[in-house]
Amino acid sequence: MATSNLLETPRSGHPSPEDEFDFFQQAATLGFGDVHFRLDSTTRLQAVVAIHNTRLGPAFGGCRCIPYATTKTATEDAMRLARGMSYKNALAGLPYGGGKAVLIRPPLMNDRVAYFEVFGEFVESLGGRYITAVDSGTSVADMDCVARRTLHVLCTSRQRGGSGDPSPYTALGVRLGIQAAVAHRLKRSDVEGIHVAIQGAGHVGYHLAKELHKLGAQLSICDVNEKAAQRCADEFNAYIVPPAAIYDLPCQVFAPCALGGIIHDKTLPRLQASIIAGSANNQLLESRHGKILQERGILYAPDYVINAGGAIHAVTEEESELKAKINNIYSTLIEIFQRADSSRQTTNEIADRMAEEILYGSHSIPQKTHYT
Repeated sequence: MATSNLLETPRSGHPSPEDEFDFFQQAATLGFGDVHFRLDSTTRLQAVVAIHNTRLGPAFGGCRCIPYATTKTATEDAMRLARGMSYKNALAGLPYGGGKAVLIRPPLMNDRVAYFEVFGEFVESLGGRYITAVDSGTSVADMDCVARRTLHVLCTSRQRGGSGDPSPYTALGVRLGIQAAVAHRLKRSDVEGIHVAIQGAGHVGYHLAKELHKLGAQLSICDVNEKAAQRCADEFNAYIVPPAAIYDLPCQVFAPCALGGIIHDKTLPRLQASIIAGSANNQLLESRHGKILQERGILYAPDYVINAGGAIHAVTEEESELKAKINNIYSTLIEIFQRADSSRQTTNEIADRMAEEILYGSHSIPQKTHYT
């Protein structure tokens, strides 16, 4: 096993201009922190752990395991996601900093158990400064494997004394966030008959569809996995939309629940929703896209605020405290929407300022070092 920076260059050995990545400039821009890399040739593990901020406590954030075209892309993703976790945990009132693990999933994983055990050794080597958990491409079973090598892991199975799958709680928070956005923008106290287009029918997207269906919302859904989309159609009477057409669908709420970076110069002009409120991380490709949404009259629920339910569930043991913190997503978003209206700043700018007041200002959260 070796530690490596893994920064790739073309076969010629000389990076082309489009491949150049100013690592330290990116770190300075995002307010880091430190970034750690691990390579294991036996399991084909290529891992990046980004620790953004530990002022409120050890850095907590999920472990993402998906294919990446380059290590540059994976590193940028880890760093942006870790920053989002710092802001998410701060606004959710959690005594943790922000971190994230990104595993560059190999085309063939011969031994998944060994793969995640080695990742657990990597987490253990960081001495408790980073706590990992479930994210895109990983599961509760994977976290059980990680737990064989480190105590610094959450979202393990109930059999191991863990909190299990966080997806239903993420979906609950997103549903509350949609209700807050509908109340603010559409002046409705319910979502009955509201047309919600869900991008992604995975764990969170499925549970969000379930939550909204119970409340009488009209659902459209897309997913590259046809079986996942069909499941939502069968159980929740959702209308299946081709993935490429979801941006063009007239609806009141667009809920991105897949991967991030989907709001950008090409997709923005196609959107026909009044509200964007979903679980995906880093939905805006660039911060400036929040301003364009505002100019178009589209209300954006900042992703790291609305999708905090899963993180809250993972670290909160007391049931009454869990419910209170998840319910607080509604009131936090209402405050963000109101402050954006009165200041003419964007909702993502307001959310950033509120989080930074906690992280770097006079507001603070009591630190906590115990977790299970």
